[in-house]
Amino acid sequence: MEGIEIAAVDGKGALNEFVELPFRLCRNEPHWVPPLRIAVKEILDRAKHPFYANAEAEFFLARRQGRVVGRIAAIVDRAYNRFQEEEAGFFGFFECEDDPDAARALLSRARAWTAERGAKFLRGPMNPSTNYECGMLVDAFDSDPMVMMTWNPPYYPRLMEQAGLAKVKDLLAYKSVVADLDNSKIDRVADKALAKGVQIRKIDMKNFQADVERVWKVYSDAWARNWGYVQMSREEFLLMGKEMKLILDPEMVLIGEKDGQMVGFALALPDANEALKPAAGSLFPTGLLKILYYRRLIKNVRVVALGVVEEYRASGLAAGFYAMLVRNARKRGYVHCEMSWVLENNLLMNRSLEAMGARRYKTYRIYEWN
Repeated sequence: MEGIEIAAVDGKGALNEFVELPFRLCRNEPHWVPPLRIAVKEILDRAKHPFYANAEAEFFLARRQGRVVGRIAAIVDRAYNRFQEEEAGFFGFFECEDDPDAARALLSRARAWTAERGAKFLRGPMNPSTNYECGMLVDAFDSDPMVMMTWNPPYYPRLMEQAGLAKVKDLLAYKSVVADLDNSKIDRVADKALAKGVQIRKIDMKNFQADVERVWKVYSDAWARNWGYVQMSREEFLLMGKEMKLILDPEMVLIGEKDGQMVGFALALPDANEALKPAAGSLFPTGLLKILYYRRLIKNVRVVALGVVEEYRASGLAAGFYAMLVRNARKRGYVHCEMSWVLENNLLMNRSLEAMGARRYKTYRIYEWN
């Protein structure tokens, strides 16, 4: 790794270099969606973002002859390690030129940094956990990612393998054309779920925070046994809810209740990337106007989360939620619906989606270095 210098981000100038690198690497990539710089800086703010109340992180830049050629975040998520009873280290926010030496140097530094804090292995990418953007795209590079999903150049997986990392888990994305789905099958599943006595309603925007608080409790129960799960703190969950409120469609956020108790929820978001892409990462001077204009033209939707408390998992409620989301998506005029991500070994959900007419179309990989 001769000629590569790895240094921690140590000031505003270096942070700007960290944020700007993908804008240089991917500026000619037609399917890359530039994130809002202000949003990237918010999630990297270790002093203010609630994720870091239960985690440590360091950000590193790789330079070759003084020129930035790569970046990485090294993360020790104490909340994850407590819950999963593991000694894991994570890496995230990885970006790099097609430079195997630089990639290996970055990953080695992240591995060493996390090992110094007790980690026995390195896993990622997590930006910064499974509750946010995660996984590296390993196929289907010829389409834009939907909201809160990643896109990376096709050579990134090769950089991982050349550095000695191996697959630990694949996360799958499914897609369907809303108008092509079997109406009768969708309606039967939805009606069957309602027959269980569960009332399904849309989120109450007038009492938004109260509903988000209740969803947080169901989310914590419904996902607790999933691979890679780490509970979001209340502060994290409320912040994410506040951010999603700006783009959500109330018809696509469903809450299931039985005898006044929330037993499940489903969240689908309009594909905000369709509005973000024209803004090119900046709100000013014209980015905000572009976002507001293109927001009205969004045609796709992504099912982000669908959870049911354990008592109702065998009731068909999850399929009922999905069916009602499809029904509402059709009514709202959405063209495509993505369901992501789903663990590769979640056979019940994968088979259910395929039975309803969805097709697997993207794979995101989590790597590990022992």
